[in-house]
Amino acid sequence: MNTRAPSRRCPMKASLVLAFFACTVPLWTVAAEAVETTEGEGAARFVPVQLPGREGQPQALWALQRGPLAQPLRYRVVVVPGSGCAGMGPLADRYFRGLLHAQVTVLHKPGVHPHDTTAPADCPPSFVQTDSLARWAAYARAALKQIEQTARTEQSEQTTAMRTPAFADARPPLLLVGISEGVELLPTLAAAAGPSLAGLVMMAGSGLDPREAGQLQAQRTGHGADWDALGRAQASAAPDTAVRQGRSLRYWRDLWQWPVQQPLIDGPWPLLQVWGARDELVPEAAYQQFAQAAQRRAAPYCARSLPGADHGLQAPGFDGVQQVWQWVQQWGRAPGAGLCAPLFAH
Repeated sequence: MNTRAPSRRCPMKASLVLAFFACTVPLWTVAAEAVETTEGEGAARFVPVQLPGREGQPQALWALQRGPLAQPLRYRVVVVPGSGCAGMGPLADRYFRGLLHAQVTVLHKPGVHPHDTTAPADCPPSFVQTDSLARWAAYARAALKQIEQTARTEQSEQTTAMRTPAFADARPPLLLVGISEGVELLPTLAAAAGPSLAGLVMMAGSGLDPREAGQLQAQRTGHGADWDALGRAQASAAPDTAVRQGRSLRYWRDLWQWPVQQPLIDGPWPLLQVWGARDELVPEAAYQQFAQAAQRRAAPYCARSLPGADHGLQAPGFDGVQQVWQWVQQWGRAPGAGLCAPLFAH
């Protein structure tokens, strides 16, 4: 199967300012291409699994899961990848190789199989018509609920088998990781995660409401007229099924009202944010605006801009994704020190 990083050109009839939404190069494709590795060879591998979908809907949500590559299991990670209709199956083992002591679950969008390789510009009409933030979030919450229920059951069975006292919640701590567009689901998932949630990791996502981030990108690239036209379209009486800039008006109407910044500011969980200083799809101004607002958080917040790195956190000779996992690994050895401790140590 071809896992070569696709061209950054988008054949879809969409303006460059909207490329982030309509034809994003998958962050994981670029990063996994950067470094070949044999680490973890023969250890746990990702397998596709189906998790319960939205309540009342027969369709399940596809995910990838694996156990830790090295014992002991120290923490759990649930990942929400970014835009598009391709899965992470061909690349997940390499991409997440740095999370040695983690159980990792990668949630895909509804209708996307982990081994789908469709380019973002070629997503089928069935995907375009059903893709929306609200629907995606509902499926992801249902999947997370099942993941946590399974973890509680396994912990209870282990406690019974070992005849040890039961604690209120002895599950390994949980991190939620949002990649690019996946950051927009972190607040709603965090609210549903329960007491084992230890923090959020934002990779290549600004943290602003997507409407505001899109407007900043429009200003950056001189395509404000395109963004304004899209705003008028989503506010019009046109049906939700109408397609603009590669996505349905249902998608755009969700995005125009979708809250991200304030829930992240108000949330009680530690927050770690990492982006590339040369990100071509999210402007530096968006990252800085959120970083300034995040200083009001009562919970810990730490941020790191990676010099020379792009939207995939890649720079010549440097893989920023694996750097993030290194920080997470350091946290996992001493979670009591806090999610931000590894960054403050450097």
